[in-house]
Amino acid sequence: MSKWNERFLASDDYVFGKEPNAFLVKHATPRIKPGMTVLAVADGEGRNGVWLAEQGCEVWSVDSAPAASERARALAAERGVNMHVVTADATEMDWDARQYDMVVGIFFQFANPKLRAELFKGMKQATRSGGYLLIEGYGLKQLEYKTGGPGIPEHLYTLDLMREHFGDMQVEVLEEYDAALSEGKGHQGMSALVDLVARKP
Repeated sequence: MSKWNERFLASDDYVFGKEPNAFLVKHATPRIKPGMTVLAVADGEGRNGVWLAEQGCEVWSVDSAPAASERARALAAERGVNMHVVTADATEMDWDARQYDMVVGIFFQFANPKLRAELFKGMKQATRSGGYLLIEGYGLKQLEYKTGGPGIPEHLYTLDLMREHFGDMQVEVLEEYDAALSEGKGHQGMSALVDLVARKP
């Protein structure tokens, strides 16, 4: 993940901005209760984790890039919230260490299909019974837009892929659509998105 650390170090600004992801705000807001525990996977510079902490959640913000973790700590301090900032590779996480009320993964598309399957499985394991899993990523049409994401077809999401991995959960939202993103310099312009909100039975 050193390329991500280099990418964060190369910018004086927050690469994806300081504001939370729109999908997260829309779908987490009606499901959040103060005091909930939340795991934010590949949370980068902390924009989503900090917003969740502002809603009264106890948040574990995890990212593999030390430079991102430093910015996440700075953003939490700037916003006056406490957050557990953990620098760890998602591939080496102990998914059984804790059960969370909500597990969030926004644009973590560095993973090839084999690794992605492991991450999806781990995220489900880390979600407690009755808890929520929220995932947003780029769909295949993103290859045309080129406004963010890996540009590797195998790393992108489809509705069938999400059904395959999360069909054993109570799927509350599963949709594919195009929308304009404005998230720092990293995500700008029309984007092909795939959203999932699922509840663990």
